[in-house]
Amino acid sequence: MENMSEILELHYALDTFYFLISGALVMWMAAGFAMLEAGMVRAKNTTEILTKNVALYAIASIMYMLFGYQIMYGDAISSVIPGFDFLIGADNTTEAVTAGGDGAPYYSNLSDFFFQVVFVATAMSIVSGAVAERMKLWSFLLFAVIMTGFIYPVQGYWKWGGGFLDAAGFLDFAGSGVVHMTGATAALAGVLLLGARKGKYGKDGKINAIPGANLPLATLGTFILWLGWFGFNGGSELMVSNVVEANAVAQIFVNTNMAAAGGVVAALITSRLMFGKADLTMALNGALAGLVAITAEPLTGSPLASTLVGVVGGILVVFSIVTLDKLRVDDPVGAISVHGVVGVWGLLAVVLTNPDATIGAQLMGIGVIFAWVFIASFVVWFIIKSVIGIRVSEEDEFEGVDLSECGLEAYPEFVGSAGSGK
Repeated sequence: MENMSEILELHYALDTFYFLISGALVMWMAAGFAMLEAGMVRAKNTTEILTKNVALYAIASIMYMLFGYQIMYGDAISSVIPGFDFLIGADNTTEAVTAGGDGAPYYSNLSDFFFQVVFVATAMSIVSGAVAERMKLWSFLLFAVIMTGFIYPVQGYWKWGGGFLDAAGFLDFAGSGVVHMTGATAALAGVLLLGARKGKYGKDGKINAIPGANLPLATLGTFILWLGWFGFNGGSELMVSNVVEANAVAQIFVNTNMAAAGGVVAALITSRLMFGKADLTMALNGALAGLVAITAEPLTGSPLASTLVGVVGGILVVFSIVTLDKLRVDDPVGAISVHGVVGVWGLLAVVLTNPDATIGAQLMGIGVIFAWVFIASFVVWFIIKSVIGIRVSEEDEFEGVDLSECGLEAYPEFVGSAGSGK
């Protein structure tokens, strides 16, 4: 019996460690989003978007600790209405772990909190890029408080907390919908109220390209996100301490990597056929599209099937970015397309690789999450816009939000004046 207790403790320690390391990889995705977005905006807006990414991570951590985690995983009122407890609970005892049986915990509660909090920060990071270059910093951060403390956790409870979407058979392994589509939907609501950047669209229907200032930085950010995704999807298996689970984690890593590879190649070929050039920004978004697409189900498909899921995502993201531009929905980094449109594809693709999935349940999950997040976000954005405003002045937008919002430039030695980064 003593040996069994030691074995259970060892399993607990290993799975807790795996959870924490996976969470650390996902936390590193915050750096990836910061670098990607900093590279995709103009030089005069770099400091502000870096400030947003650092601050939103801190806000997400605090709000999820205070409210979000207990809303998502606390004692629920019903399958629709979550509980509203305050602060995270106590951790497991040695006695609970060594008792064994189906009800025994196999990883630390605090490791679970850490893993979950970096997911909510990821969802909020998606919003940052879509509203870049023209939104007030403090309006964005105020929205982050509500998004990470309330909007995200409620829909998260409906699926991952055992709510009605989970009961209905909706499948979303690591968050194509719960995380990525949620972030993109909140971003869409904000962008519609915010409007496009000045000069992006001409009166004659012309779409003017506004290139980013640092494509090497954007590429580095993409590779950081690619690396972090192994923790994002792999950690969502929740265990690694036996042969079956270890094999499952290996399968997830391989499938995740293959989907990203498929997304890159497909987006690169699609951009070549459409524009006559190999567009780096489309290739980068293709990698992210493949990763978003496979996130809903990175386990049950084969590496080849996962590659094809990524291929479709890579093609979709190019067409989506072009289409949104034609609709005059200005998204400087393509976040709505990558995480929203391809997030929907990923949720639908589950039906192709997981025999337990049904198209009805997947469509229900997509519809419910989109409706909740869009309506709630639109209301919050509208209130913020009505009270303090969400858009900087035309003069500040022209000069760059680095100086007006943060008081310093990211590249002072390279930029002759505040406005020359235009």
